[in-house]
Amino acid sequence: MKKLILGLALTAGSLAFAQTTGSSSSPVRFGIKGGMNVASLSKDASLEDQKSKIGFNAGVFANIPLASSFSVQPEVLYSQYGAKVKSTDEFTALGTTTRNVESFSTHLDYIAVPVMFQYNFVPNFYVEAGPEFGFLVSAKNKGDRTTTVTNGSGTTTSSASYTDDINKDNLNTFNFGIGLGAGYYFTDNLGITARYVAGVTDVAKNRPNGSDATRNNTFQVGLAYKF
Repeated sequence: MKKLILGLALTAGSLAFAQTTGSSSSPVRFGIKGGMNVASLSKDASLEDQKSKIGFNAGVFANIPLASSFSVQPEVLYSQYGAKVKSTDEFTALGTTTRNVESFSTHLDYIAVPVMFQYNFVPNFYVEAGPEFGFLVSAKNKGDRTTTVTNGSGTTTSSASYTDDINKDNLNTFNFGIGLGAGYYFTDNLGITARYVAGVTDVAKNRPNGSDATRNNTFQVGLAYKF
């Protein structure tokens, strides 16, 4: 909770600064943005077969000029992270072979507060870098499980879908990452954005010593509209 308040305070401070700089030759611009996340989790030894998961991000921002070509852009976004995982388990006992195939997606949803420092090479094109602070609001596993049993009588197969809440007590509810990106505005208002955010903090809490950390990573592409 303290980290959430800190992140929101940082955003509020940036917006307050925006109000004080609004009379400059380059006015502060507010806007909305949204797009697609291609999210993944760094390799976890217990989950070898991980793939990217598609999600979305959406929210608001303020673009605050600092100099002729420099600006800072704080944002508040709802952003979906996570990954897809497929696992297979097979064992034989007393002449019966049981094979379990599980395919599921880990959904980690955050309120993300990026603070991007932007440099405009030309008026319509910029590059950016900066920190992102994330606050976990939802954690679920959604997937399908197929069980195949083979014995002397033949083979039977059963399937089931499920949604399980992940115990947040086992997760770090605060996420910190570093973002790098670029954007191009087709008009004075409408632009396309791209950003890669590499996670720094471990998703799991109280991980055993010597085990590898699992971190959020995502590539984002979308549209932004300045008012």
